[in-house]
Formats: sequence, C-alpha cells, structure tokens
Amino acid sequence: MVLWNEYLIPIAICSPIFFFILAVACRLLDNSASMFLDHEILVDSSYVSADLIREQLDKTHNPKLKKALQKALIFRRLHSAFIALMLISIPITILMCVTLL
Repeated sequence: MVLWNEYLIPIAICSPIFFFILAVACRLLDNSASMFLDHEILVDSSYVSADLIREQLDKTHNPKLKKALQKALIFRRLHSAFIALMLISIPITILMCVTLL
C-alpha cells in the first residue's frame, strides 16, 4: 500500500496543473475575435461573449464562418469544463496529500 501512495501523490499534485494546461490550450484555440475581424465584423474586445457568437451563428449565411463559430463555441465549453475540473481537483489534491503524508 505504501508503494501505491508514492505514485498517487505526484499524480494528485499534477492533476490541477494538467487541467489548467488543457483549459489554456482550449482558450487559445478559441480565436473567435480573430474570426469576427477576418469577416469584417467589429467587436469591442478580444473576449467575445458566447451570446454574440450564437447571435452571429443565426445571422450568417457563410458556411465556413458557421463551422468556425461552432468550433469556437465547443472550445469555449471545453475551456469552462477544464477550469471547473481544475477547481474541483484542488481541494481533493490537498485532502489527499494531507491524509497520505
């Protein structure tokens, strides 16, 4: 059982970092502001709201832009999911390290 604990502690410590790295990667892949500017749609900031993306999905007739915006929404949801997993795994990691050490 001691051998199992030796492997479990580094995995537990690295899991929030791993989820954070995945969240950052998904955020970087969500380049919705760039897509809007490429199609001459003016935006106020570099962070485009999901409501604006959905609104633009309903308005546009360009299939290439629709597909890109749908991808951006998927990356936005993945980003939120990985951030939630990271926040959930932090207290679990602290609890595991305290009880196993």
